[in-house]
Amino acid sequence: MLRTSTISRPTKLEDLLSSKEISRLDPLDLASRRVFFGKLKGERRSKKRGHSVEFADHRPYVSGDDLRHIDWNIFGRLDRLFLKLFLEEEDLSLHVVLDASASSDCGEPNKYHFMQRCAMALGYVGLVNLNRVAATIMSGIDADAEPDKSKPATAPPSLVRALRDLRGRRRVHDLARFLCATRPGGTLNFRAAAERIALSRRGKGVMIIFSDFFFKDGYEDGLRILAGHGYDLILVQVLSPQELEPPIKGDLRLKDIEDADTAEVTISAPLLKRYQANLAAYCQKLREFALRRDMALLTVKSDTPVDALVADQLRRLGVLK
Repeated sequence: MLRTSTISRPTKLEDLLSSKEISRLDPLDLASRRVFFGKLKGERRSKKRGHSVEFADHRPYVSGDDLRHIDWNIFGRLDRLFLKLFLEEEDLSLHVVLDASASSDCGEPNKYHFMQRCAMALGYVGLVNLNRVAATIMSGIDADAEPDKSKPATAPPSLVRALRDLRGRRRVHDLARFLCATRPGGTLNFRAAAERIALSRRGKGVMIIFSDFFFKDGYEDGLRILAGHGYDLILVQVLSPQELEPPIKGDLRLKDIEDADTAEVTISAPLLKRYQANLAAYCQKLREFALRRDMALLTVKSDTPVDALVADQLRRLGVLK
């Protein structure tokens, strides 16, 4: 896939989300397909039964239960012991992870720009609802660095940049600046990056990974490392329209955008058909891998409206409510 020829790189919040998109995000809040116990007391109502002020239900007393929570009024009427259960307010954390390797800097619209906007939209929802938000960018180069287009990207293979423990509406611009501070580039050792993310991950919550998942060393080991450990893992595979239907033909010499490998091919209709079949098989294999490990997967095109992805598709998936 060809690198995007011209793109206006975002530098601030307004370049990532329009006021119209923000207005559609305002009513949303984070959710999860699982129930987690937060590190901090938060604004979120959990299915966990606790000892807060709001009554939820009763259940029969069993040996070892705390006698302080017996409903003595019911005991007086029924001569049976029941415990009072309460809803507890808990904190849910959101961790967005972006693949900023060179392969993300492709397509029309640009895949990485789409990932940045999606991450900002989700982060905005989390922050305005007082959830803890973290963001991690895998690989990539400093946005202020001058690229040398004559050479293949050589960023460290497991480079990880992270911003953690954001909370509240006042941190929205901090998140936007962080997302805009890295430009896609370099190669990515996904397993090494996943190990660093797993070691630094704190608490429990929802982790959403934005990537095309085109790793030469495979995605399996990295995803196994990130799975579980208290996080609901959501994979968003981002592909450009040109990757799905390549607008190329004739005799071409193709060069890998990350490691500079080359191949000479003759693009014909049968070859394009075989390419599309291989791509479909690859995406299906990723979907089956995710399903077996209780991960959710969305495959989206980079021309998908961001507010539609967040407010509709991720909402149907149970990530937002």
